[in-house]
Amino acid sequence: MKPTIIVGGGIIGLFTAYFLNQEGAEVTIVDKGDLESNCSTGNAGMIVPSHIIPLAAPGMISKGIAWMFSSKSPFYIHPRLDRKLLEWSWLFFRSANRSHVEKSIPYLKNLSLLSKSLYQQFRDAHQGTDLQMLEKGLMMLYQTAEVEKEEMEFAHLARQHGLEAEVLTKADIQRIEPNLEVNARGAVLFPGDAHLSPSALYGFLKKHLKSRGVVFKSLLKVKGFESKAGKVTALITDGERIEGEKFILCGGAWSAELAGMLGISMPMMGGKGYSFLQNNQPEIRQASILTEKKVAVSPYGHQVRFGGTMEIAGTDERINMNRVRGIFESINKYYPGFQSKFPNEAEIWKGLRPCSPDGLPYIGPAVGYQNVWIGSGHGMMGISMAPATGKILTDLHQGYASPLDLKAFEVGRF
Repeated sequence: MKPTIIVGGGIIGLFTAYFLNQEGAEVTIVDKGDLESNCSTGNAGMIVPSHIIPLAAPGMISKGIAWMFSSKSPFYIHPRLDRKLLEWSWLFFRSANRSHVEKSIPYLKNLSLLSKSLYQQFRDAHQGTDLQMLEKGLMMLYQTAEVEKEEMEFAHLARQHGLEAEVLTKADIQRIEPNLEVNARGAVLFPGDAHLSPSALYGFLKKHLKSRGVVFKSLLKVKGFESKAGKVTALITDGERIEGEKFILCGGAWSAELAGMLGISMPMMGGKGYSFLQNNQPEIRQASILTEKKVAVSPYGHQVRFGGTMEIAGTDERINMNRVRGIFESINKYYPGFQSKFPNEAEIWKGLRPCSPDGLPYIGPAVGYQNVWIGSGHGMMGISMAPATGKILTDLHQGYASPLDLKAFEVGRF
């Protein structure tokens, strides 16, 4: 029996391999990178069932237009003549409406809640592994009356859909963060959220899978596929031809390119984000979002990671230091006494989050093929949704019924 080939060794690919391995499947992971540092290793590491609104939502168009005039803004699309960008932008504009949001919420909530449950099972199954997983919730800090109104509305919406949301006063915030002043008007706390170390998770998964016989092939760029009678038979790379029985595409921001090799239209743009670590002095204790600046704060004891920005950049991986400065300058606006130090370029992580134009992932069978499945397009929610996506892809691979309704995630919806 030939192996199942997973194209893409990010967190989605690794969790898919994890569940396939539990089913006894022979798995080979192929990646164009070195499988050391990628989009899965330096993000905020947040597990957020509270994030039930897709990126394509009312208000993002007007905010995006305003933000485009600032190179330090949270969301940025650099105007350029690019057919794929124009197509993506039109589909994004078409999706950014209340009806789309209302239809999307149950799908995103169910996927995230399944992931949270699977993370808890994963942690319990591998006790003694230090993933730095902390179930302390997520605090949405805000400074302005305008954003306060938005957060109150979102808290109400979350409660309507069965999620816990606590409105906090400035005094409540200081009880949660006793070590330093927090400059915030108020906050909303989502107790059901969590965060972990993405690099610790990625490192453990890779080591565990290798010990279980999963084969890793790195530094191989996919050039095409061989297929016959509605089935893919082999993967063609710039280094070797790899035969497989079944194929799963988890290529992150490059998934649209891979799908295109199979004649499948799957609009996608890389949303570039940045992060950096700081010595946690004075200690920040609570994972938070600095809401006006869209900056994530993930504390891990002696260190804390600050990350953010969504720069629609295709597959351009260059670092824009001005956008990093936007993240850095937000720190002392919310934590005036924090001892921040601007990172040098070597200390900055950057990653391309795979963004679909409607803000929903692609999960399911590849149109026109009997033995190909796709899991990609999770945007900033890759870590959060990875276990559920891997479990669903495994169930489809094995011929089981999916544990969730996948209609909103259909690969061929565009």
